[in-house]
Amino acid sequence: MKKLYITLCFMLAGMAVTAQDKSTAEADKLYARFEYVDAAKAYQDVKDKTPYVYKMLGDSYYNVFNSKEAVKWYAEATKTPQDAETYYRYAQMLKAEGRYADANAQMRKFAQMAPSDQRAVTFMKDPDYLPKLKNQAKLFDEKVLDINDKKYGSFGPVLTNDNTFYFTSSRNEARRTYGANEEPYLDIYQATYNADGSFSEPVPLASVNSKWHDGPVAVTADGNTMYFSSESFKERKEYEVDKENYLKVGQVFLFRATRQNGEWGDIQPVPFNDKRWSTGNPSISKDGKTLYFASDREGSMGGSTDIWKVEVTGNNTYGEPVNLGPKVNTEGKDNYPFITDDNKLYFSSTGRPGFGSYDIYVIDLAKGTAAEAKNVGLPVNSG
Repeated sequence: MKKLYITLCFMLAGMAVTAQDKSTAEADKLYARFEYVDAAKAYQDVKDKTPYVYKMLGDSYYNVFNSKEAVKWYAEATKTPQDAETYYRYAQMLKAEGRYADANAQMRKFAQMAPSDQRAVTFMKDPDYLPKLKNQAKLFDEKVLDINDKKYGSFGPVLTNDNTFYFTSSRNEARRTYGANEEPYLDIYQATYNADGSFSEPVPLASVNSKWHDGPVAVTADGNTMYFSSESFKERKEYEVDKENYLKVGQVFLFRATRQNGEWGDIQPVPFNDKRWSTGNPSISKDGKTLYFASDREGSMGGSTDIWKVEVTGNNTYGEPVNLGPKVNTEGKDNYPFITDDNKLYFSSTGRPGFGSYDIYVIDLAKGTAAEAKNVGLPVNSG
């Protein structure tokens, strides 16, 4: 049987291990390989569906953010008792579908089962937060950029001081496809942001992209250093072997590149990568001395991704990573940090009151202990 090379990339999936039997063996193996699209098809094909199958169908669709199908199957699964996290996921998918009253009902079940979970504590303090959130003053206007691809996603934009626009996209159909969502592997792209607000035709950043997932990026103010996410497979033996499922399981790693004669090169991994956890999605402070990133490393809350920072002390040398703590992080997924020149941190989270799944929040780090994270509201956030 062939060996598969799989990265955890930007999603973390719980591995269900109960109520499996021979009828779900094929689907369970696909799920274990993070091949959620094919796993969902295989679970659909199970003739006699059990609560376990319904839950796994819900989880498969949750992991590819198909909220309509996830809601359908979680509704079946929760006709019998489930674990607390299933009720939380069900609530998130209901919110994504705009069914907020139903989502609150599932959140109350979650809170009953996990009353000390900070997500439950926050919800129970203000379960009817949504009208206030919908009516808060608008912070931003919104415009869809013509640089998007109609078929494939684009995210993680960074505009540098020389008007180079970097972003990450799965639009390169010449690339092999990734089993989790059956889309091409991610590449880093660059374009020029013109004075009239238009963009030049985006091109792949060939000097940095590899055969694995690459991106998003962060670039220092002087334009000479780039940090970017890629995969641990770039480094020999930086993966774990899952013999049962014929997998080499990698992690997201952070890499550093420097600009030399106008080209990016001298690519090196940062020394605080570790094959036991992911380290990615960087953002660098204006002075270049603090690097923010997302990781599920030891010390993270709830065993999922948190936002961390580390002092940049020299030529690819750093201090010890520091967790940003409960002012920012939750027991949910906290990810995609972006630090502004005036020390405001924007980030995404699934663990705070919002419109469904990931919402974007902002916290003014200059305020220290008085700082509070705020949902940036409509129209940026949505179901």
